[in-house]
Amino acid sequence: MPVDYEAEYNNRARVPEHPEIFARWAREAEDYRAETMKERRAELGLSYGSSLRQFIDLFSPRRGVTAPLALFIHGGYWRSLDPSLFSHMARGLNAQGVAVGVVGYDLCPEVSIAEIIEQIRHACLFLWLRTGQRMLIYGHSAGGHLAAAMVATDWQSLYPKAPADLVPAAYSISGLFDLTPLVGIPMAQDLRLDEAVARRVSPLFWRAPKGRAFDAVAGALESSEFLRQSRTVADSWGKAGAQTRYEEIAETNHFTVIDALADPQSTMVGRLVALAPRPK
Repeated sequence: MPVDYEAEYNNRARVPEHPEIFARWAREAEDYRAETMKERRAELGLSYGSSLRQFIDLFSPRRGVTAPLALFIHGGYWRSLDPSLFSHMARGLNAQGVAVGVVGYDLCPEVSIAEIIEQIRHACLFLWLRTGQRMLIYGHSAGGHLAAAMVATDWQSLYPKAPADLVPAAYSISGLFDLTPLVGIPMAQDLRLDEAVARRVSPLFWRAPKGRAFDAVAGALESSEFLRQSRTVADSWGKAGAQTRYEEIAETNHFTVIDALADPQSTMVGRLVALAPRPK
């Protein structure tokens, strides 16, 4: 039977309570920004590019301490949502002593997915120039795709002074790594995808990040296509020499799967702490 890609990739239809989840995220994110501003450990709106959406909110565990660094990339199919919904995704790692940048980027159809990949690369270089630190990248959904793109980037070809292992590890939650199934469905128009473009922006078809760590996880209640995407990239990159893991997070859907990031004691946060490179 042919796969109904439109149904498989329509997460909002699969999770009808998503508006309540988004509203909860907005509240929790606002609370976390207020808390970190009060404690003077947040730097909001650090501009890394020329457009208004190219900014990073940086949340530190404590003032004046050099901490390991991570960057969180939000989802929304490259065409929706905003970093202000996700500030609390820094809470778990901050409590465990890791600084977290929450990054924004321009959205399709104003820009292409290839341009978004370049923007996130610039965000990583901006953080490295500012801190001198390598970083863990973690992201959700479209952000999971972008996290995979960062760990598979040849940094020295972009910026010769950058360390080759600027991003030694990435953690993709419910990511997409092969964008070709999206070509035939209505959102492809917004994403400006045809078959050739979809292959070019699919990390699955890039050279595997040999020697780097890459976790692909998804909610156990997600569509078979989302589970397949994470399984496939972990398998393919693992065979090619990356240190990969695949995991299904029990009893979570495409949206609730990231709630564990706000819990300092969660297994997910523990794994991220283990992956975060230590300052040299």
